[in-house]
Amino acid sequence: MGKAAEKEEGAKEILEGFGDSILADIGRGKNPKFVTSVRSRSNIIYDEKNGFLRLGSSKEERNFLNVAQSKRFMQTVAICSKCHKFVDENLHTSIRGLFYQLKYSLGEEIDENIFNEQSESNPLIEDIEVALNVKREDLNLNANRKGVLSGDVRILDTFGGERLEIDASKMGRSGWSIPSNVDSEMEFTDIKAKYVLVVEKDALWQRLNEDRFWKKDNAILISPQGQASRGTRRLIRKLADTGLPVYVFNDADAWGWYIYWTIKTGSMNLAYIGREIATPEAKFIGVTMSDLEQYEFLNKMTMRATEVDLKRTQEMLSYPWINKHKEWVAELKKVLKDKKKLEQDTLQGPRLTFVGDYIREKISSGNVLP
Repeated sequence: MGKAAEKEEGAKEILEGFGDSILADIGRGKNPKFVTSVRSRSNIIYDEKNGFLRLGSSKEERNFLNVAQSKRFMQTVAICSKCHKFVDENLHTSIRGLFYQLKYSLGEEIDENIFNEQSESNPLIEDIEVALNVKREDLNLNANRKGVLSGDVRILDTFGGERLEIDASKMGRSGWSIPSNVDSEMEFTDIKAKYVLVVEKDALWQRLNEDRFWKKDNAILISPQGQASRGTRRLIRKLADTGLPVYVFNDADAWGWYIYWTIKTGSMNLAYIGREIATPEAKFIGVTMSDLEQYEFLNKMTMRATEVDLKRTQEMLSYPWINKHKEWVAELKKVLKDKKKLEQDTLQGPRLTFVGDYIREKISSGNVLP
């Protein structure tokens, strides 16, 4: 049995176990219930030893015979039932597709749909992931695909019953599009790289890809194309597990920094899978406000930080996983003092190929932020 088949069989057994527990409660005349972890901010903990955000120990009980919970309980069971069908048929869909599968009336006697809006079903999928300790990808639910990769690496992928070898060095200007699920029957082989470089913006990724930066510097070049998706964060984690250093190249503003920290420590809303998607060993290349002292031309290319930028910067200073680093405290305070920000695109000012020179210099000198 392949890894994907094992995972699917495991997910199927988990769902069936959940259904059996509900039937057992009913059979004993008890109120059907299940227990899940509290996903509020008060139950999110920074695991300093391991360097990522995770859920704490607080639990909550969901039961059927409760006016405030009965509808959500029924909806949760409906999602589990439908996912069991997807796994059993070995078919995949998006969370949007799941919503439409369950957008129907409860019956002729009841003028009410199971779901009216996707905003009702999305949080319940997360509840199921937490309560059953299973990822949505294992339930055959795909997240949005976002992110691109180039580099001297081969990927073995089983899809549609066919086993394919993908050579990411032969993808030309488009690169390899990172799927939402990088675990099921997918593995990296023959990796020939010294490090991983994550570039926030697709436009800068294209600039570096055109220069064949990944080939000249023996790197794996990734762009999450903005905020990194679950699949891209999981892929970065898997590459780090092979022993490759991970460097992140973003804007010097609150949003670029936020993208970096979700890659490094995970995010609050996905704290329940923090261990699998966080890369605590990642380092921040830049751009940084301290670059203004080293590269004179950048002083003419700063932008004024907005009130939203400044508010977000102040908020980040309060996070223990950030303020434990004196280098980051100094960086953020400089933004608050000077009220400026800097985009990574400005490094194309002297010449288009300067971006590559900047990255090489930062890595070779070790001039990076933790």
